[in-house]
Amino acid sequence: MINQDPVIFGLLTTIIGLIFYTSKSSHPIWQQIYRFVPVMVMCYVLPSLLNTFNIVDASHSDLNTVTSMYLMPACLALLIISVDIKSMLLLGPKIIILFLVGSLGVIIGGPLTLLIFAKVAPETINWVGDGAAWKGMATLAANWVGGTANQIAMKEIYQVEESLFAIMISVNVIYSAIWMSFLLICANNAKTIDKKLGSDASQFNKLISITDREVSEHNITNKQTAPSLNTYMMMFSVAFGVTGLAHFGADLLAPFFTEHYPSTAKYSFTSKFFWIVIIVTTMSIILSNTKARELESAGASKVSTVMLYCLIGNMGLQMDLTMIDDFPIYFAIGFVWLSIHAIFVIIAGLLMKAPVAYMALASQCCIGGAASSPVVAMAFHRSLAPVAIMFSVFGYAWATYMAWICAEMMRMTSQ
Repeated sequence: MINQDPVIFGLLTTIIGLIFYTSKSSHPIWQQIYRFVPVMVMCYVLPSLLNTFNIVDASHSDLNTVTSMYLMPACLALLIISVDIKSMLLLGPKIIILFLVGSLGVIIGGPLTLLIFAKVAPETINWVGDGAAWKGMATLAANWVGGTANQIAMKEIYQVEESLFAIMISVNVIYSAIWMSFLLICANNAKTIDKKLGSDASQFNKLISITDREVSEHNITNKQTAPSLNTYMMMFSVAFGVTGLAHFGADLLAPFFTEHYPSTAKYSFTSKFFWIVIIVTTMSIILSNTKARELESAGASKVSTVMLYCLIGNMGLQMDLTMIDDFPIYFAIGFVWLSIHAIFVIIAGLLMKAPVAYMALASQCCIGGAASSPVVAMAFHRSLAPVAIMFSVFGYAWATYMAWICAEMMRMTSQ
């Protein structure tokens, strides 16, 4: 078992490199593979095999910290500086409604899932005590509407026992991975799906055309065949400069709220990660109104995509495909619950004739949060990444409230 971070990171980047190399191969076998399995999915699933087959021990690795706390904020910064807030308004109200419906699907899905198992297999579930299923599910609801900080908050509120909490973390990791892989496959076939469903993608296509036209105009104006070293240095300066300031601000704000306003933990105000995302997003939006936005025409989104794939690979590295054998009943619960959420989003999307990009983004902002929603957004188009971040950040703010409502409904269901 390999447990040295430099070796693990080397394996990870080698795998990603081989995936990209084979994805451009003219060999018919590779063409058939990538016809059905997108590059993003491969970069997610293949690293998970290293963990599943005990080739790599990622349990004590610092790579997760490096990618989530350093690379992800830097990646977000480069993505957001190219955003045009006015153009984003072209997306219309459909995507907002879908996000709210998706959250509602999680909140209502919890009690409905318990009702189903109460009828089908009541003896398989613990209904009382600190290990009661509904208490563990309350933490999962918090994660699926918000993020890990909200999940930990619900654990403390309901005094969930450690073993059950560990199971729910595993359920979240597995289904977040499976669901994201499914959405990435949808992104690879978005036009076909929209055509079959008769979706109205006019607003989304208009945003894409505006974004692409601006990039093209910048390229023509600059008349650059390739970015200079100076340009790349400016990209890294902006990306990691914003990241550094975000960490500095988070190191001040999170302890401040923890010490003076501990009750704000339910809003995630005591979470360092929450403040990093907030500060990076805010500063990057401000920079998008300056000359820093011109970095996009020099390839800022491509540099951020390199960081993004490192993040995707590391996320896959945390997944153990054999975990599903250890806690079958809770994974069955997760499957039913996620299915209810998906049904809510799909029905709402079909009624509004929303494009599959809207449905996928709204769902992933709930299930995946700020760490993975930009991945799904980028799979459809880079212009959606800032929208994904904004929805995910909003989810942090109200997730504890929503999870509490879900928990109380599940408590009543269990009685």
